[in-house]
Amino acid sequence: MAASAMDGVAAAALRSVLHRVQQAAERSGRGPNQIRVVAVSKTKPVSLIREVYDSGHRCFGENYVQEIIEKTPQLPEDIEWHFIGNLQSNKVKPLLTGVPNLAVVETVDDEKKPLKVMVQVNTSGEESKSGVDPAACVELVKHVALGCPNLEFCGLMTIGMPDYTSTPENFKTLANCRSEVCKSLGITEEQCELSMGMSGDFELAIEMGSTNVRIGSTIFGAREYPKK
Repeated sequence: MAASAMDGVAAAALRSVLHRVQQAAERSGRGPNQIRVVAVSKTKPVSLIREVYDSGHRCFGENYVQEIIEKTPQLPEDIEWHFIGNLQSNKVKPLLTGVPNLAVVETVDDEKKPLKVMVQVNTSGEESKSGVDPAACVELVKHVALGCPNLEFCGLMTIGMPDYTSTPENFKTLANCRSEVCKSLGITEEQCELSMGMSGDFELAIEMGSTNVRIGSTIFGAREYPKK
């Protein structure tokens, strides 16, 4: 498809996603402003991010440190960037230096990183997934919240099963983790975000309490990985 024919496709897709978010929010008795949509732009060109930005969206997510560092200077400073990939400790400094408008890292599963962070919980028990075991979740959150002055704990994040078979259980597990975390830290549930739900299951996630959905291919089209 020529670039000219692609114009406006991502912006239109975003509008459709926001409409679906609004409907799912209403079904869960919440307003759409209580759910953040992170437009996941990994492997996508700056021009496409710009199109979605120009349609009014400000919250974008990236998975690779090198890629987010290259894109940030080419895009407006009022973007709220979410880093949602695996963050190695040697990449923390380049990430923080290269992305001054980084809002949150959603994938902390150890405790060395200075930032607003979400703790990733492996709710599906798959070995291929990062994240802390649900049973150890409270312990890690307490460590982050009480023992890491550089970190501000802001919520929990999970990735459901790729085939969506046990997704409701995964999401329920994360919601249960939140209840335990809030009880042990003495905070309200509103103070602990739930980042769950992606292109294939975000409506269900919102109905089950998600406050943060990460949507890539539904907005930007299928990922374009370089050919090996």
